[in-house]
Amino acid sequence: MSHPPDLRTAPSRQVVVRVGRETQGRRGKGVTVIKGLPLPAAALEGLATELKRRCGTGGTVRAGVIELQGEHRDTVVAELSGRGYRVVRAGG
Repeated sequence: MSHPPDLRTAPSRQVVVRVGRETQGRRGKGVTVIKGLPLPAAALEGLATELKRRCGTGGTVRAGVIELQGEHRDTVVAELSGRGYRVVRAGG
């Protein structure tokens, strides 16, 4: 019987992480949204902190989705790709 890979140590290339931009419900202010990360809540918080520091912006984690204030899709895609995730730019 094979065991599933440990997602905390090595990101799976099968999982697609989507990086997009949303403005709905934010009074026109855009945020970069990162969905589909297969991480437990504590690891997601840690990654969000690192991404906020890298982008020099604020943000939060809501319902398993990382939200960063402003337009940082290029930086986030480069950072997550460098960490071994399969990343797709979603939206416009």
